[in-house]
Amino acid sequence: MPLVRVEIKKRQDPTFAKRVGELIYAAMHSTIGVPKDDNFQILAEHDEHHFIFDPQYLGIQRTDNLVIIQITLSEGRTVEQKKLLYKTIAESLNSELAVRLEDVFINLVEVKKENWSFGNGIAQYAL
Repeated sequence: MPLVRVEIKKRQDPTFAKRVGELIYAAMHSTIGVPKDDNFQILAEHDEHHFIFDPQYLGIQRTDNLVIIQITLSEGRTVEQKKLLYKTIAESLNSELAVRLEDVFINLVEVKKENWSFGNGIAQYAL
């Protein structure tokens, strides 16, 4: 059960963030086996005073169209699966929404399965 957070600078298009989320979910489904309907996302837009980033960190030239994606998920994916996920997300945002590859920032946060409760105060994945 991934929890996805998407942070972007406010855009003219009110559907942009939702479309980003849809592409991320499709990429997670196809690359790391996220099940159908396992889709929990927080999509946030910020003004220029609340969206801060370095435009050249690690020699990558970023613009105000930066999309910051943080995915919290259960541990256990291989490095190869993670790399494929990053590539698939970046390429789909580029091809479908014209987001530059340089403007896709992704962070995975892996947690143990017992760190999830989907409701009812129960740790559904705890062994």
